[in-house]
Amino acid sequence: MPMSQSDRSFPYNAWYVAAWDYEVKRTLMPRTICGRKIVMYRTASGQIAALEDACWHRLVPLSKGWLDGDEVVCGYHGLKFDPNGRCTFMPSQETINPSACVRKFPVVEKYRFAWIWMGNPALADPATIPDMHWVDDPSWAGEGKLTPLACNYRLVCDNLMDLTHESFVHRTSIGNAAVAEAPFEVTHGERTAHLTRWMLDIDPPPFWAFQLGATGPVKVDRWQYINFEAPAAIVLDVGVAIAGTGAPQGDRSQGVNLRVCHFITPETERRCHFFWVVRRNFKLNDQRLTTETRERNAAIIAEDEAVLEAQQVAMEENPDAVFYNLNIDGGAMWARRIQEQMIRDETTAALRAAE
Repeated sequence: MPMSQSDRSFPYNAWYVAAWDYEVKRTLMPRTICGRKIVMYRTASGQIAALEDACWHRLVPLSKGWLDGDEVVCGYHGLKFDPNGRCTFMPSQETINPSACVRKFPVVEKYRFAWIWMGNPALADPATIPDMHWVDDPSWAGEGKLTPLACNYRLVCDNLMDLTHESFVHRTSIGNAAVAEAPFEVTHGERTAHLTRWMLDIDPPPFWAFQLGATGPVKVDRWQYINFEAPAAIVLDVGVAIAGTGAPQGDRSQGVNLRVCHFITPETERRCHFFWVVRRNFKLNDQRLTTETRERNAAIIAEDEAVLEAQQVAMEENPDAVFYNLNIDGGAMWARRIQEQMIRDETTAALRAAE
């Protein structure tokens, strides 16, 4: 059964990334999303089916079975379920119990991801999938990965909405003192939050000197536009340009531009699936740059992983502790408020439906 509002930190009525499109094949693939175990596979026509990973008969995971055509065969007693979750075969009987079915979850493929809707299927509007168009836009290049994290998904959102931590956690890669010292601006909408920061006439950190191709000392103007879309899509518009060449006024031609796209999907209350990809609009055919950038970003995420997983452990060891907010937490605070409002709206709707 779904957890109550007080027991969960994530909304159900939202699109979540369940997998990269290439992960889902003609085999049974289990994954846990928002505390629910699901099994995914592709039908012969290439469509993705996502079913509850528990047989109607004795709750044995269907992912422990196999495919027979487009139907899932339970590996315990042989019941078969079609891509809509309806049972089509029961052993030793001709009549099939009409209640024999497992839940089917809406799935849409977009931006190289398989997006899943864990809530009320009647509300699953593909038009509300967060904008991640840079991921498959041919005018941008770059690769990404899935990084499993042993922490609540909101901790990752907090991390990305406040890049001040780059000065400390990533001081040898993408951070330096300029990040923590620069002013910033936070704005928000009903389902979005945005943070903008400019750092002018600074030394580029190693990651950015590499992107710029700098072979000697250089000063840059650096920008960070952090864009959150509920429940957990965060796109970073980030880059550097040679200082004084007009980037703050809108001319980025003397610099390098990246879109770092993230989607954080809750697995449970203490684990999440972290999907990320780094895209650029320069040197599109340079595979060496693509691979090097991906691996450098993976190393940066490994630094975050150490901090976030330690934070999760500390939270569990101190269940009565509270978070204290600083000015730098403005973007993260708005993201959490939006997530919490989505959960409240679901609870209210459920109560009204029960009346």
